[in-house]
Amino acid sequence: MPKMKTKSSAKKRFKVTGSGKIKRKHAFKSHILTKKSKKRKLALTHSALVHPTDERSVKQQLRLI
Repeated sequence: MPKMKTKSSAKKRFKVTGSGKIKRKHAFKSHILTKKSKKRKLALTHSALVHPTDERSVKQQLRLI
């Protein structure tokens, strides 16, 4: 039986923390930045955690469960 492959898109977008939570980046930070305020752009720079309702789906894509 061949091994299950992880979803390439998921492995590029998510990282697992030491405690098992999943980190993600914010969207809307790649282009059309002139109309966005400095405060908003700075807030989008910081990473966030995946919401608990989506965590199961992401873990499945990363083959953690």
